[in-house]
Amino acid sequence: MNKRSNMQALINSNQYLNTLKEMGSPMLNLPRVALCATAVIASMASIQANALPSDAQQPIRLLADRATYSERTGVTSYSGDVTITQGTLKLAADNITVNLSDGRSIQSAVATGRPATMQQVVTKEKGLAKGQANKIDYNAQNGIVTLTGNAKLTQNGASFAGNVIRYSLKVGDVEATSGGSQRVELIFPPSQSNSRTGIR
Repeated sequence: MNKRSNMQALINSNQYLNTLKEMGSPMLNLPRVALCATAVIASMASIQANALPSDAQQPIRLLADRATYSERTGVTSYSGDVTITQGTLKLAADNITVNLSDGRSIQSAVATGRPATMQQVVTKEKGLAKGQANKIDYNAQNGIVTLTGNAKLTQNGASFAGNVIRYSLKVGDVEATSGGSQRVELIFPPSQSNSRTGIR
């Protein structure tokens, strides 16, 4: 088994982080990887809480050209056409940085790109939410996604655009703010009701 095969075997085991520590190296650079490891699934549990029940039961798949982990800071960085998918949840960006807690659960994630994109079916009633921005911040504790820089969010036929958009995956609330010359733009689809009230 060659060096790359050995590295892939380490990634696909729940001893990935422990092995890094035993190697005595605080940082490790990896080739393009597809991560579905038990350790990664456990660390993404906080994201599962905000996804559809069917999403929470799906495996997590991460693709990147390069991955770097710091044992000292607990920060994992992925770069080069990065995508994270779990069921209907998808996050894509040039770079994604993940902060892990001591228990190896995700505290926050930051995606940057031109643009970085995310999408998820929030509920069957609300349908698919799609967002894009220069930077996407995800707070795992409160389920808030913050889109910054040329931000745009669409859901159920409505669209929001602004410099900064804050969106709650838990309740669906949206807050958009302007910046510089860019004003907030909201577009709502016409009502689908065919009922008409006559004058007689």
